[in-house]
Amino acid sequence: MALCVSYSVTLQTNIILMDWLINLFTNQEGVAHIALLYSIVIAFGVYLGKIKIGGVSLGVTFVLFVGILAGHIGFTGPLPILTFLQDFGLILFVFMIGLQVGPGFFESFGKGGLQLNMLSCLAILLNVLVMFGCYYLFFDTSDKSNLPMMVGTLYGAVTNTPGLGAAKEALNSVFPQGTDFDIASGYACAYPLGVIGIISATLAIKYICKVQLDDENAQLTASESENPHAKPHIMYLKVSNSYIGGRTLKEVSEFLNRDIVCTRIMHDGVVSLPKRDTVFELGDEILVVCTEADVKAVKAFIGPEIEADWHEEDQPQPMVSRKILITNSSMNGKTLGKMHFNSVYGVNITRITRQGMNLFASRNHIFNVGDRIIVVGPEENVKRVAAMMGNSEKRLNAPNIATIFVGIIVGLIFGSFPLAIPGMPVPLKLGLAGGPLIIAILIGRYGYKMHLVTYTTTSANMMLREFGLALFLASVGIKAGAGFWETVVQGDGLKYVYTGFIITVIPILIVGTIARLKYKFNYFTIMGMLAGTYTDPPALAYANSICAGEAPALGYSTVYPLSMFLRIFTAQLIILFFCG
Repeated sequence: MALCVSYSVTLQTNIILMDWLINLFTNQEGVAHIALLYSIVIAFGVYLGKIKIGGVSLGVTFVLFVGILAGHIGFTGPLPILTFLQDFGLILFVFMIGLQVGPGFFESFGKGGLQLNMLSCLAILLNVLVMFGCYYLFFDTSDKSNLPMMVGTLYGAVTNTPGLGAAKEALNSVFPQGTDFDIASGYACAYPLGVIGIISATLAIKYICKVQLDDENAQLTASESENPHAKPHIMYLKVSNSYIGGRTLKEVSEFLNRDIVCTRIMHDGVVSLPKRDTVFELGDEILVVCTEADVKAVKAFIGPEIEADWHEEDQPQPMVSRKILITNSSMNGKTLGKMHFNSVYGVNITRITRQGMNLFASRNHIFNVGDRIIVVGPEENVKRVAAMMGNSEKRLNAPNIATIFVGIIVGLIFGSFPLAIPGMPVPLKLGLAGGPLIIAILIGRYGYKMHLVTYTTTSANMMLREFGLALFLASVGIKAGAGFWETVVQGDGLKYVYTGFIITVIPILIVGTIARLKYKFNYFTIMGMLAGTYTDPPALAYANSICAGEAPALGYSTVYPLSMFLRIFTAQLIILFFCG
């Protein structure tokens, strides 16, 4: 009897556990179900995305395919929740991209950068033209679903997920009641061959233009150097120009019309820290920091370079040189020349490091949180400056969450502003992707003027960006999964695959050949430029693996900001102009 009771209890317990487990996977209204759904899709997608085939992996984008599988088998969630997480993930993703590229966005149009960005714009235009060519050649133009699906194919072919998000949002504004097609299917069909096609077409340029990789690497080794107008140069000089005798450091600097920093002066055997009113005498020995481009002019005016035999530590008031990290938010946006470090604090700022780059301490330099400065002066004075600047690594590691959400608020308002254009069925809006992206770029570049601290560590930026992208891809995949089989396998899936490959390859072959033969760019720079134009990290990773220098990364970062903006903007224009 006791055995029967025990068996009955065990059976009931197992039934309860089984019901609980089934309910966890099938009760779509439950919070635990939604969390489990996204966790499974994202975890499996990320792990599978690390698998390399031919040295190439799809990365986090594989989350989309796992989401499609989950949606196909009915493992899904309520549509409003899926839509919210999709849109929130897109906003977070594009905003963190804008915040990262903002500081260098406008500088990317400098010499050389302007040509690369023009080539990038040409490639984007060709992508759109080839897409329309494939649409009119291979598809029934009377079917209204074909063009939006081709837009999805376009953004899979160029591996641009934010553009897909912008296109989906624009579709929702044109068809507020919804549609019977999902452009994510076209994206999913074109994406795998898009990644492969970018690398394959870039390698084809190597053979078309008869490029020798060893020669390209040697050329980079010979030519890659830091900007002579930004790289600091340190030297000891002897004052020998009679015109300088009796003149102050301020007068000498103004006459030269160049930024120089005099960190020490030896007069009558005594080493001291010069100030702007310090008078130079013939025979004085000075330690000067200036840009490499100004070395010859400074030596010609002041005097010859010498080997100094004096040391500041032997003097009654020894000088120290310290690296100080700017973490005090009140320093954000302040100009070096207006801080009067020499006259007020008795120290000199000789060099500045920002994101691994050494910069000359120009009087016009604007401090950003995260800058590292070299401060020279008496030890007590240097300590006071360090306290003023913050110099706290721990404080720097704390993310500036407020700035991120303030920017998102402004970006959403800006993106929702309607712009009526004749001939368009609905007003043009930058939307959830374009608005936050533009505002993030502007905040990243000019946020200091509004006392916004925009600094985030690289790891924090990547974490938020990848998290947003994973939410977006998982949501898109789950929503598209229900009709994926009918759309792709039983429909025009094969067409989306080969037209996507055509859209990928033709613009690369044209633009890459022009960049090489007409503009004579280094092949590795071209590889980086094309990877940035297609916003494709796997292509950049491949370029970096065969290049000894930083040319691919520089080419990528030069065109990436504008390319990302244009990809998002053109997605909406195509939908609003041609699909309305």
